[in-house]
Amino acid sequence: METKKTRKLYIGGNWKSNGDLKFVKEHIENVVNKLEFSTDKVEVMISPIFIHLPLAKELAKSNVTVAAQNISPFPKGAYTGEITAGQIKDLGLRCSIVGHSERRSHFHESDSLVADKVAEAQKEGLEVVLCVGEKLEDREAGKTKDVCRREIDAVLERKVDWSKIVIAYEPLWAIGTGKVATPEQAQEVHEFIRDMLKEKMGTEVSDKIRIVYGGSVDDKNCGNLIKMKDIDGFLIGGASLKPAFASIVKTCNEYVKA
Repeated sequence: METKKTRKLYIGGNWKSNGDLKFVKEHIENVVNKLEFSTDKVEVMISPIFIHLPLAKELAKSNVTVAAQNISPFPKGAYTGEITAGQIKDLGLRCSIVGHSERRSHFHESDSLVADKVAEAQKEGLEVVLCVGEKLEDREAGKTKDVCRREIDAVLERKVDWSKIVIAYEPLWAIGTGKVATPEQAQEVHEFIRDMLKEKMGTEVSDKIRIVYGGSVDDKNCGNLIKMKDIDGFLIGGASLKPAFASIVKTCNEYVKA
């Protein structure tokens, strides 16, 4: 179902716990700063680990957003090891990923905790990439929509500003596995999320919010995925660490009608 895009596409690169200083310098110089895209059509984001954020911010061109991968649900204070939304803002950054499936599964972050992080980010004026998605057993049990509804409902309860949120649908069974949802599978869930927000928040929110797909996206499958009506870009893991990231950005940029 190929369709013209009415929302600016969002292409995020989640570097996870990868890379050293040498990689950050070389990847930004050789790939990120050579990306071919129009900022009128596409917003590009990269998200290195915390200790590499200042260097990435210094080296990346101004047309690329540098974002944190996670933030504390608390303000500054006696929370050893935590990095607050205010401290991310103090670095000159304006965005953080929140609720990634690896945070939810490996570190047992609940829906409520994720919602707290979104609210804390917004107190400091940060934008958020909110990750939602189901496990393989949820999909096999026909509970995909139930899981996404539950995770989004937790954030809806916080009365947040949805204009500062990008939703990333990332089915856990497709993250880092080489498996990818078919364009039709992804579109079905993206449409469900948009319809849910329309019902609860109205068309002004649902029409404008960007819903991106994540889960083994690469330069070979991105072209078919981006044709779907409600897929507004990607949150990319492994491929964002490779030259293939440039091909994905270029493909999406070219797809958007001038």
